[in-house]
Amino acid sequence: MKKYILISWVILMFTSACNDDLLDTNPESSIPESIAFSTPDKILAQTNNLYKKLQNQSFYGGRYIVFNEQRADQFGQNDGNAATGSAVWNQNVASTNDFVNNVWSVGYTAINASNILISKMNETTVISNELAKNYIAEAKFIRAFCYFSLIQTYAKPYNQDKNALGLPLRLTPITTSGNNDLARSSVEMVYTQILKDLDEAEMDLPVSYSTPLLNTSRAKKCTAIALKTRVLLVQNNFDRVISESKKIVSATMPFQYVEGDLTQKLEANFTTIFGGSYTGTEAIFSIPFANSTTETPAAQYALAYNYLTQPIIFLAAAGIVSDPAFNSSTDTRSSLIGNSAANQKVLKKFSITTAPFRDYVPVIRYAEILLNYAEAAANKDDLTTATALLKAVRNRSDSNYVFPTNDITTKEALIATIQKERDIEFLGEGFRLMDLQRKVQTLPAKKGAIGTAPLVLPTSSNYIWPIPSGEISANKLIEPNP
Repeated sequence: MKKYILISWVILMFTSACNDDLLDTNPESSIPESIAFSTPDKILAQTNNLYKKLQNQSFYGGRYIVFNEQRADQFGQNDGNAATGSAVWNQNVASTNDFVNNVWSVGYTAINASNILISKMNETTVISNELAKNYIAEAKFIRAFCYFSLIQTYAKPYNQDKNALGLPLRLTPITTSGNNDLARSSVEMVYTQILKDLDEAEMDLPVSYSTPLLNTSRAKKCTAIALKTRVLLVQNNFDRVISESKKIVSATMPFQYVEGDLTQKLEANFTTIFGGSYTGTEAIFSIPFANSTTETPAAQYALAYNYLTQPIIFLAAAGIVSDPAFNSSTDTRSSLIGNSAANQKVLKKFSITTAPFRDYVPVIRYAEILLNYAEAAANKDDLTTATALLKAVRNRSDSNYVFPTNDITTKEALIATIQKERDIEFLGEGFRLMDLQRKVQTLPAKKGAIGTAPLVLPTSSNYIWPIPSGEISANKLIEPNP
């Protein structure tokens, strides 16, 4: 039999659609190895295919972000149907749950595709060494991003127990059946690999690409640096958060990163981020949907459908939506809160309300880098820098707002204020669960139309998702979560 480049192994449930619009290529999911990397165009197609893995509707193309919001405390659930994630919201998913299996499968599919490309680029003579290094760096960024998403979902938080069971670290390609058996590495080992990949990616990624769309949709140097600030914040490694942030945040106002033709900074108007300015200065990394027929997620997977069209989940009245910022005539973020026909508060960030749902998914925004930096600076007692960064984010949305003195004059108060600003700024973008778990905090009880979901203690087994039944069946060395 001819050897083929396979994108996953026995538990593969989804494959990525082809896309000839986003990056002018036509990547394929399974083609003969003899031709998969035989020309520069085919190699580019395989590189672009890595980003298609992230675009999967079960991953960052849709439901993964919704799952994180369902598991946290800012949304109530309207629909009790299992297909809408009612068990996710109720905190009682089992290892056999389709969502639990799908996220794992799609994540490892992307990891394996990254491993294949890295292996092939280390031996290619078809393209220049410089371009091969660029593609390897992109693959390492994708691999790091996927491992970071999976480790947060299926393993104990780093700050709770870094020696706990993490994930199987698959760093070599699987191109034939079998080879499934691999034990779980520790949480700390997985984080070490994530940061190693990002450090190496930063070295060989380009500063920028030729168009704003490519700058938004492909990894560049500042993309790797930005993701590092997120990973390091989850580890409470505040010194390194600061040192990495300084690479892409200027020392004084206006905070920005300028290198060559590339500028990354806050958008002047918050609403433009979600109103079609998908490739603006704030978008460090986003998931675009350029082709309405082959890329866009099915209705129940789309962010707009979940938050606004149906809506499947609605904003909890007692949650962050009750903050004065969302009820202010001067804070532009309040315009992205609406009311449903049932008079529930709903999120309007993703506003393409009929299929195809083509809102770009914001994965890393410049505002996050400023708030990551602010939190790290506050924890290192640099309240002046932390306050300046915090004010930059708030005053972008409300130019006349002045923080109450009691909210910013002590270390503890300032850290709490920064967290509240994160909750306001990133509502619906999948951050709330990460913030609760990195601080090893209880997942609060919450109310919805389908009842009340119980609180979840950090010591509870359902604080994280179980290892999927598909992996347990395929991998004889995998240990389930206790």
